[in-house]
Amino acid sequence: MKISVIYIVVILNLLLSSSAHATDVESNAEQFLPVEQAYQMTPEIDGDTLLIRWHIAEGYYLYGSRFKAAIIEGEHSQSLAIKLPRGKHKRDEYFGDVEVFYHQLKAQLALPTRDPFTLRVSSQGCADAGLCYPPNHRLYRVEPDSGTLTRIDGGSTSTINSDNEIGTTLDAGTASSIGVFSIPQLLAMAALAFAGGLILNLMPCVFPVLALKAIGLLESSDSSAGERRMHGLIYTAGVVASFMLVAGLLILLRASGQELGWGYQLQSPWFVAALVYLFFIMGLSFSGAIELGSGLTGVGQNLVEKGGLSGSFFTGVLAVVVASPCTAPFMGASLGFALTQPMPIALTIFLALGLGMATPFLLISIVPGLGRLLPRPGNWMVTLKEIMAFPMYLTGIWLLWVLGRQAGINAAMLVLVGCVFVAVAVYFWNKPTRWHRGLAVSACLGAALVLSGITPETAAIQTPSTEQSKFPLTADGDALRYSPARLSALHQDGGPIFLNVTADWCITCKANEKIALGTDTVKNAMSTQHIRYMKADWTNRNAEVSRLLAHYQRSGVPLYVFFPGSGKPAVVLPQLLSKEKVLTAFKAAQGS
Repeated sequence: MKISVIYIVVILNLLLSSSAHATDVESNAEQFLPVEQAYQMTPEIDGDTLLIRWHIAEGYYLYGSRFKAAIIEGEHSQSLAIKLPRGKHKRDEYFGDVEVFYHQLKAQLALPTRDPFTLRVSSQGCADAGLCYPPNHRLYRVEPDSGTLTRIDGGSTSTINSDNEIGTTLDAGTASSIGVFSIPQLLAMAALAFAGGLILNLMPCVFPVLALKAIGLLESSDSSAGERRMHGLIYTAGVVASFMLVAGLLILLRASGQELGWGYQLQSPWFVAALVYLFFIMGLSFSGAIELGSGLTGVGQNLVEKGGLSGSFFTGVLAVVVASPCTAPFMGASLGFALTQPMPIALTIFLALGLGMATPFLLISIVPGLGRLLPRPGNWMVTLKEIMAFPMYLTGIWLLWVLGRQAGINAAMLVLVGCVFVAVAVYFWNKPTRWHRGLAVSACLGAALVLSGITPETAAIQTPSTEQSKFPLTADGDALRYSPARLSALHQDGGPIFLNVTADWCITCKANEKIALGTDTVKNAMSTQHIRYMKADWTNRNAEVSRLLAHYQRSGVPLYVFFPGSGKPAVVLPQLLSKEKVLTAFKAAQGS
């Protein structure tokens, strides 16, 4: 089987996953308004009365019980009585029987003093289509004698709860990054992306590709310096081209209204199933069960031939594909910045990320001193290659588990049947007659038909849609299941909350849960300090979780936020956790 066949498989996988996102069951979901557009507030002074008018967008409403007003003096506040008209009664899933307001609302407050003061007005609302916003707080400087009110919290860039009920208020630096940039800021974000790309080479998700690189480097130790440089450059081109392709698709789909982020292709069961096929084929090839040609393993025996260069390019493509489940340090901030910028700026950040990932291999290829450190090739490399087949199989098994979590056990069984078709196809492809080739093509069609049986609708059926309690648990039963309304309801108790935004295909997330969040030490700390543990699952597409990530300027998972409660600011933890980091965050936040 020629390397061009593998190219087609990978490119089709990328396009298929993007197409699936554009047409899946959530593609017709409503695009909700930003909170300040949904609820436009206009305060004014009328004699000794402060009038506050809300214009509420069609299909949205405000809770009568969630209106609050207070004078803010440093760290202290004094509540003010607020007079509301009669609203409409509504049965709410989370708050029970409530009074709500649609379309227009006018509230009245008696001015408590004629001296200037700072006023905080709080409200909370939902959309009929299902989205519930976090409590919204707006600050005004009120000067009764002159009759002026000045917004002092930065407008829409600081409408998040000043008590940090849903997260930290965006500071000026973060706010300025949304659609606006300076050259120093762009360079800083590009540097972060480059560093993230470097570290990505050390993440466990890229380990299978390290086998490809290692074998290629060892086999090239007798090649000329020019040949090694060429392979390094071609590998870099494969990495960069793949990052740019993924970035372009991601940006275009986001522009069309899709709520997507880093690793979005792994939210497609089709893409995950196709990767299972790919790693199964690679495992068979590495173990010697089938012979697919030297180009498939990255760089082949004849490095001076075109096939070897094609193998180097493909290794770069594959490195990006398998890196999708991981998020390295520095990537979150840089990619979050990239996805708020015009396309040229966003592509620049992704270019820096790709160059960072490709740099180690490129340096070994072009720096003679580093190349001389490579061991001499020999028969031991055959054994190494066969051993490296096992990480390929293990990666395929892990992806099969992810698929089962996404679309159910039936989908996983279908893909196992598809793997049999794949094995039949690659077995007969190397036979000499057209009859054998025909069987191989038929088997490929069988594997493709298996993929067609896995649909987003099937995945959606596997996800519980009815919730029997106010705070339902996740499927694993180890945490509260996230929704904006549930998080808001928990805040009413004033206690601490730890929010884990995760996905089953995110290896970084699973590693953090294993070494930190899932340990007895952290669990005991949560229990002792009465910290509620909530999970937001991004394994499949979820518009609410996507908006949560966007609020924190993150393009993907993991995201960890600790809400200490009692009006204390929320803490965003790093993407790589340890028990010590989590416990330190608990102690520091609750002691502040």
